[in-house]
Amino acid sequence: MGQKGMDFRHKEVINIKDGKKLGYVQDVCADLNSGNITAIIVPGSSKPFNFFSDTGDIVIEWNKIKCIGENVILVDL
Repeated sequence: MGQKGMDFRHKEVINIKDGKKLGYVQDVCADLNSGNITAIIVPGSSKPFNFFSDTGDIVIEWNKIKCIGENVILVDL
């Protein structure tokens, strides 16, 4: 998955476990030393995946991303 961070912006994120639409990628987290993307961030208030309780953002770790399409990212949460 050799994608650039900007390639993820505005792609819809869907959980493959239940088919739920989580929202659209707002931002990415990256390891500054390696330049690798480590997570994607989707705005929202989904309690079980809420790591930034102040903002309600959903942080999805890279290993949870299962497929990246042209318009959609499938994740396994």
